[in-house]
Amino acid sequence: MPQTSQAAVVAPRAGKKPTRIHRAWFVAAVTFVTIIGAAAFRSLPGLLIDPLHQEFGWSRGTIGAAVSLNLALYGLTAPFAAALMDRFGIRRVVAVALLMIALGSGLTVWMTAAWQLLLCWGLLVGLGSGSMALAFAATVTNRWFTERRGLVTGILTAASASGQLIFLPVLSLMVENHNWRPAVVTVALAALAVVPFVWLLLRDHPADVGLNPYGAQEFVPKPAPVTGAARRAVAVLSKAARTGPFWLLAGTFAICGASTNGLVQTHFVPAAHDHGMPVPAAASLLAVIGVFDVVGTIASGWFTDRFDSRRLLAVYYALRGVSLLFLPMLLAPSIHPPMLFFIVFYGLDWVATVPPTVALCREHYGDDSAIVFGWVLASHQVGAAIVAVLGGVARDVFGTYDMVWYASGALCAAAALMALVIRRRPATPVPVAG
Repeated sequence: MPQTSQAAVVAPRAGKKPTRIHRAWFVAAVTFVTIIGAAAFRSLPGLLIDPLHQEFGWSRGTIGAAVSLNLALYGLTAPFAAALMDRFGIRRVVAVALLMIALGSGLTVWMTAAWQLLLCWGLLVGLGSGSMALAFAATVTNRWFTERRGLVTGILTAASASGQLIFLPVLSLMVENHNWRPAVVTVALAALAVVPFVWLLLRDHPADVGLNPYGAQEFVPKPAPVTGAARRAVAVLSKAARTGPFWLLAGTFAICGASTNGLVQTHFVPAAHDHGMPVPAAASLLAVIGVFDVVGTIASGWFTDRFDSRRLLAVYYALRGVSLLFLPMLLAPSIHPPMLFFIVFYGLDWVATVPPTVALCREHYGDDSAIVFGWVLASHQVGAAIVAVLGGVARDVFGTYDMVWYASGALCAAAALMALVIRRRPATPVPVAG
């Protein structure tokens, strides 16, 4: 059916009286739950480094390589997934991604060689989780909301931390008291449990249910499917890469990933264990980071709707860098007040960088901002992947993580300066798609 007649069929329904709560908030809620399900596996890497090392004799560098592949694919898949959502719809892409996570996680139960860890944990779960990365949240936000975008981005970003909060203490107890295998089976089942919610409740566009996007005064017809998803993702990258803001955003976000997913999420638990702290206690501290990350990220979304995103990023990175410089002095066999202060402080800043980064992508790149952010997120995960490997190698070589903490703090200081260099929004968005 031609697009004009399709719009004519759907548009009259837009006049119906809206419900008390706009459907966009229900879509956001389903997206939140979906990201939580995908986040379960992201809680595991730091918990499994020591058990896998003890059972199979694999070096921490080898295990870190699997984590690195997972983190890299998590980012590199995102822009292509955003383009696939434009072609096949959000619901189909996300459902397939959840099934890939369940398959990859479940198969690790039978692995006996390091290459199988790379295949299951690195490749399958990396591709699946990358298809539900923050580019998924950006796509939902751009389609369903014209107001409160910063707040919604903050809420959906916080879903990843909420997944860590929900699963991390339980998984750490499983690993400590039973084995690592029940933990990965739990993750596989969690991913499978979310699939029915996605298929039955998630909708691709407000036009599918005859509604305006939240805050919009006019009906927005559903765009025709965009073919050539891979070609479009590469074309968007090619043109965005010719602009300065893209490289500054990519560079700052690479440091963001290096200092969070790559370093703290992957290596904090084994680093604390090196100082005599029990694994469940260290995992509980990461879970507390998840609690305060929810608060910090939602607050950051609120700030992003009201303040200069560049200055927000500069403040976030500067504070993160200072906190990392103090961490080596705080690690001890038991939990003490200064360590709790670090955990709360770091939690508030964990992914507070996401809402202003998404906002800057939207300001500079318009309708293609979700794909551009997907590429920026790819840099985030590449940074995380590099540090996930280097952190393990540094521990193997030097017997301590101290040098990695200091280097990461210095990188955060550089990111703060880079954020301030990003130019202000041009009069009209820079076109990046042909």
